[in-house]
Amino acid sequence: MAFESQNFLQSQTQRPGIYQMHDEQRQVLYVGKAKNLKNRLSSYFRSSGLTLKTAALVKRIASIDVTVTE
Repeated sequence: MAFESQNFLQSQTQRPGIYQMHDEQRQVLYVGKAKNLKNRLSSYFRSSGLTLKTAALVKRIASIDVTVTE
């Protein structure tokens, strides 16, 4: 099942926070932080310019949990 990045990104805020990327078994793939969540998360789903490591990570994403912080 492919992750629906477009719908997900539309609902994101530009506020700071942390995010956890999970695979289909809900295992944590990556934890990150951002000053602007929408911009940071969008950078993972652009059509070009990703490193091989990042592209491999993105292929495994089944869900992303976001926590807004101050």
